[in-house]
Amino acid sequence: MTHQTGTIAPMRRRVVISGLGPVSCFGVGIDPLWTALLEGRSGMAPVRAFDAGGMLCRLGAEIPAGFSVRDFVPKTYRKATKVMARDIEIAVAAARAATLDANILTRGFCEDGQTPTYEGARIGCSIGAGLIAAEIPELSAAFVTATNDAGAFDYDKWGAEGINNLTPLWLLKYLPNMLACHVTIVHGAEGPSNTITCAEASGLLSVGESRAVIERSDAELCFSGSAESKISPLGYNRLECAKRLARTDPDADPTSFVRPFDPDAPGSIPGEGGGILLLEEREAARSRNARPYAEILGFGAGQSSIRGDARARSEGLTNAIERALEDAEVAPGEVDAIVPGAQGATEVDDAEAAALREVFADRLPNIPLITLTPNLGSTYAGAGGLALSVAALCLRHQTLPARLHAGRCPDDLDAGPAPTRDARLRRILVCTTALGGQNAAVLLTTPE
Repeated sequence: MTHQTGTIAPMRRRVVISGLGPVSCFGVGIDPLWTALLEGRSGMAPVRAFDAGGMLCRLGAEIPAGFSVRDFVPKTYRKATKVMARDIEIAVAAARAATLDANILTRGFCEDGQTPTYEGARIGCSIGAGLIAAEIPELSAAFVTATNDAGAFDYDKWGAEGINNLTPLWLLKYLPNMLACHVTIVHGAEGPSNTITCAEASGLLSVGESRAVIERSDAELCFSGSAESKISPLGYNRLECAKRLARTDPDADPTSFVRPFDPDAPGSIPGEGGGILLLEEREAARSRNARPYAEILGFGAGQSSIRGDARARSEGLTNAIERALEDAEVAPGEVDAIVPGAQGATEVDDAEAAALREVFADRLPNIPLITLTPNLGSTYAGAGGLALSVAALCLRHQTLPARLHAGRCPDDLDAGPAPTRDARLRRILVCTTALGGQNAAVLLTTPE
């Protein structure tokens, strides 16, 4: 008898989510978010942060007043908060909330005699970020020194003089990688670090990156997720140019505008927030008696054209979902719920719906969609971290939160209004398209 010999591939290390740090229009942490979703509340309201009177959209979903990043960093680090843009503040607060939720002690918060749960070299960080909008007063102070004799902006004068009138540390406040930079410094994370800037897909892509870092044994724990705030004049202006925003009446019910998958939906309403999750190697989590929310079972990514009909623009998301299912060795019929991007912008939603139809076919009408934008607004790069946090909570509590919808949905999409209800949930898919054509999908399952 002939025996074949060869190298047996090592078993892939399994990765769980052991801590959640969502930040949303309902506040910081799990409790305010989950309570609001169960009650079917929306956090959208007239914008407070700036005068939106000249904007098409005058509504937003803002983090509650009183939020201060100084409450989420060590006292010795508070001076550094002066160079944190809003996006950075959200990520730093979310990371701290995640460590508290997971009962993880990191270097920045150790008191005398305490030892961090993990050595810094075994902690990684991959955070998704967006294009951070600069604050108008800071730019204006420099712009006024770069005008010609006629009072018009002069590019040559800007390069020679105006740019030098920005504050010395201006750039450090707006670089997308500063989200991960501050989180790693605060928590002493010295393992692999990365920043992903792929619009709405950023958060899910960062989780795929962190999972790979843990699987190849380069870390035991990773900060992962995303954060962004579009609640600013420049943020709104960019979204108006991209034709994403609804034209709103500030006195109307905000939920009447945000209608995911409605063919007549007027557009989205911006929000701010995000979620940082703690991804942990399963056996390491077990050794410290952690109680994970979910296991990351599959991941996939894909690229779509940003032009063409809905089907052409859906190919990347179709590929991402199929790859996530293949990675998990799960059939489409074994998915119990889906958290899609569901922005309420028809061009975006049409492509997303086309991908879901392609993958799930006749079973799609029986799969509940967990749509978050009517509650949280569109949080763009921050959406992935929030969506994964909600999916993990649904698995933990075996519950589908109430669903808001003031319009109509296609018959084959379970996305209309619904109350909070118990559900048997084993696997939840989180997926999204993105402004630049990037697509990502993550499949979560209940932990063993």
